[in-house]
Amino acid sequence: MRLIIAGGGTGGHLFPGIAVAEEFLARGPENEVLFVGTERGIEARLMPKLGYKLELISASGMKGMGTVKKLMSAGRLLYGYSQSRKILKAFRPDMVLGVGGYASAPILLAARGMGIRTFIHEQNAAPGLTNKVLSRVVDGIFISMEEAASFFPGKSTQMTGNPIRKEILWGFQEQRSRTTGDTFSLLVFGGSAGAQRINSAMLEALPHLGEVKHKLRITHQTGEKDVARVREGYQAQGVQAQVLSFIDNMSAAYGAADLVICRAGATTIAEVTACGKGCIFIPYPFAADDHQRKNAESLVKRDAGRMILEEDLTGAHLAAEILNLMNHPEQVAELEKNARSLAQLDAAQAIVAAMVMKAD
Repeated sequence: MRLIIAGGGTGGHLFPGIAVAEEFLARGPENEVLFVGTERGIEARLMPKLGYKLELISASGMKGMGTVKKLMSAGRLLYGYSQSRKILKAFRPDMVLGVGGYASAPILLAARGMGIRTFIHEQNAAPGLTNKVLSRVVDGIFISMEEAASFFPGKSTQMTGNPIRKEILWGFQEQRSRTTGDTFSLLVFGGSAGAQRINSAMLEALPHLGEVKHKLRITHQTGEKDVARVREGYQAQGVQAQVLSFIDNMSAAYGAADLVICRAGATTIAEVTACGKGCIFIPYPFAADDHQRKNAESLVKRDAGRMILEEDLTGAHLAAEILNLMNHPEQVAELEKNARSLAQLDAAQAIVAAMVMKAD
């Protein structure tokens, strides 16, 4: 069988697609996968490195644009639709899965028009505009969080969870190496590009951590632009920290962490629940439809995480949350247990099985 996975733009859209591709290819040596994205998305840089076939089309969003830019975007979408038909005719897929992002719209609409089975996967608690529109015409909808169900037609919507790459699932099981004794390990990151506001808040928190600073072992992903400043900040405070622009082995980082401080993107949520990590979520306030806050709230209301909104984020506030959890390990254990209970480790298998059944 042949599968096209369309969309991307960010890792939050693309990484679940990669997990589905891994599962689909594992089901038979005759299976083939083609990714379709745009040249501006992360897929253009990442997929060739991973060895996946990739086709690029023209697509962009319209939300929040003026009239002229909307017309230009509509033109790109029409061109992307034409490109998509050519790709579909050449690859001849049995099904197409949209994982969010602008590139998913032209090719799913083209596939629908050609009688090919179409599906979408929504990672967040609040879906984006593309998936809301596509949900009206596709054969199946897969969601990661229960809160998303109200946005989609019930008869074609299936709760599967968010697919997780094998390198995270398998690597975490092999590389758990939690700190022991008097040390406490923090993992701090703000997504693949880092988050300057989280970086600054963490440095501002250090003076408020007082006598426990010597107990901390911090791994902090800052993004390329902020690595030197943050590294110097830790050194000035005498705090032991491994400061990196990017973490290549997230499995090992999760395995070593006693507590995680992070954004609340859908892929991050899926990974920390799969790894059973206690987290302090700091949602990105400018995410579309404020979906990161809604993602975090989904866990907070189940006592599977803590949240600080960026508008309330100060060094003192962050330090108080860290100190509270350091001083109450039973609370961390409860967060871990509840986070782990929300993990759906078979999400990729469920999605592939449902698509294959409908495509047969």
